[in-house]
Amino acid sequence: MLIERQEDVTPAVLEVMGRTRDPRLREIMTSLVKHLHGFVRDVSLTEAEFREATAILNEMGKLASDTHNEMVLMAGSLGVSSLVCLLNNGDNGNTETSQSLLGPFWRLNSPAVPNGGTIIRSDTPGDPLLVNACVQDAAGNPVVGAEVDVWHASPVGLYENQDPEQAEMNLRGKFTTDEDGRFWFRTVKMVGYPIPTDTVVGRLLKAQDRHPYRPAHLHALIYKPGFKVLISQVYDPHDPHIDTDVQFGVTKALIGDFIRHDEPHPTCPDVAAPWYSLDYVYVMEPGEAILPRPPIK
Repeated sequence: MLIERQEDVTPAVLEVMGRTRDPRLREIMTSLVKHLHGFVRDVSLTEAEFREATAILNEMGKLASDTHNEMVLMAGSLGVSSLVCLLNNGDNGNTETSQSLLGPFWRLNSPAVPNGGTIIRSDTPGDPLLVNACVQDAAGNPVVGAEVDVWHASPVGLYENQDPEQAEMNLRGKFTTDEDGRFWFRTVKMVGYPIPTDTVVGRLLKAQDRHPYRPAHLHALIYKPGFKVLISQVYDPHDPHIDTDVQFGVTKALIGDFIRHDEPHPTCPDVAAPWYSLDYVYVMEPGEAILPRPPIK
């Protein structure tokens, strides 16, 4: 159809979107056009603002690298990642879930570590942390033989791919659950950290007077055929930013109990006080085991 006035644009585009053969893609594109055109009208988007917006998207695409993913960072900062996660888990958002954000720092092929081993691979000062965890299904049965990929930031607030002082794959490891669905390991207690602020997301936070901090957390990605891949983060409730996570990822189900111990460890004399322990139960939902695309290499 010929466009005679601005009101003609949206019906013309929707008519084209309606020809999409794939029904799910047709549903998505039709809704996207309705909301996107509605947004443009709602805010009376100017030509200058439109050009600035496209320039920002181009900039974000150029910022993608083997060690940084600006799109994932922005999705989290807008609450989109958290919303998608909660809509698709926990009985479609009706119950609590162990699922959380993947985040921009998961790497494929973490080295295998035996249960009871350590994921510390270079000099990493910090209080010792002993993690004892269990993987269960929704009925409370142990999930045996699950692959558990764990990773976290160092006590200086950097993942090893961000920090040349850390060894390759420091504070990363892959475990296998035993006959009781358990896995356990040693590491150092993580701290909260600021997300990168020298790019597009940083400029947005500054414009909104928002702090850039994520509360301290432990990542896990758990894989077992017959179950939906569980992507999780367990948060330290004592972190000063636990209520104001810049990525909107903290839920009540993901609060862990990081217990401080000021006495020597009863069986590990090399664990100096103070040390911390974390016990946590991960709950997997039935589904297809499909690994996500790694945001970085």
